[in-house]
Amino acid sequence: MEKKDLRTITEQEMLDFLERHKQKPFRAKQINQWLWERGATNIRAMKNLPGTLLDAMEEEFDITAARVQDSKTARDGTSKVAFEFHDGQVAEGVYIPSRSRVTACVSSQTGCKLNCTFCATGQLTHGRDLTAGEIFDQVVTIKNMAEAQGNRLTNIVYMGMGEPLLNYDNVLRSIDFITGKPGLEMSPSRVTLSTAGIVPGIVKLADDEVRFHLAISLHSAIDDTRKRLMPLNKKYPLDALSEAIQYYHEKTGERITFEYLMLRGVNDSLDEAAALAKFCKAFPVKINLIEYNPVEEFDLKPSTQETLNAFVQFLEKRNMIVNVRRSKGQQIDAACGQLANRSVKQ
Repeated sequence: MEKKDLRTITEQEMLDFLERHKQKPFRAKQINQWLWERGATNIRAMKNLPGTLLDAMEEEFDITAARVQDSKTARDGTSKVAFEFHDGQVAEGVYIPSRSRVTACVSSQTGCKLNCTFCATGQLTHGRDLTAGEIFDQVVTIKNMAEAQGNRLTNIVYMGMGEPLLNYDNVLRSIDFITGKPGLEMSPSRVTLSTAGIVPGIVKLADDEVRFHLAISLHSAIDDTRKRLMPLNKKYPLDALSEAIQYYHEKTGERITFEYLMLRGVNDSLDEAAALAKFCKAFPVKINLIEYNPVEEFDLKPSTQETLNAFVQFLEKRNMIVNVRRSKGQQIDAACGQLANRSVKQ
């Protein structure tokens, strides 16, 4: 009999298993505490469970935990971690320290099908969805890295490899265990999910009344430009995206964030800035302008400082909330758009 991953079964499956083995239902809570509070990766580590129950669990279940395949650290302290999963697939996460916070950037898939023209992950031809446990493992590993350096993990961003809203159930389940009990009990306000703009997923987030932050990789508010950068825009053009964002804001009351890579001669003109300002009139937003870190495969360059300053000034004169983000970890290919499993043959 092929064993199931203990962290993928439903609550009812757990209760049915316990009933079959004449165990009390409260054991489910104990098991979940081991899995999601203590991060157990071995069934035998669950010391307060009866030996007969551990035997039965080992016959039916595994805990297919991720392992660290490799890690690299940049001069700015940013570390890129390659996580290998039970089937040999790999995804990358990033440990990002700063003066006031430590952020874990985690992946939701081992590749990405969206083929954004600035993103190295989109060049991967393989890939699958990660389970909630595999996402959780990334967070726990980076949390432990922070604590080993005398720091505390303060923020989690789903901005690594993959499109989170194409792995909706596993992503939200992982957030439940990161923010809930049993779990790490982090505040949902410390979690940000970033999407390329999967319109049905944004609507579903609104209907599910999520409490974490939503960021959208926009990169242009002109359809023709955005289609060149993000083929997804052909399926979900800006009008549809705008309607979904308006619905999300109405349902949750939350301000969303736009992520906007500044690409020289592509999306950094004042016409692009004007289109962005107009697009943002329909809902409250803040805009993160991101310094582009070149990817070897693409002929794209970062905007000049002069162009960036003019873009910022244009938006601020129109009362937009604008932040300029300097991506970290460039020396180790850990910056925005650079995660690509370079240890994996494609």
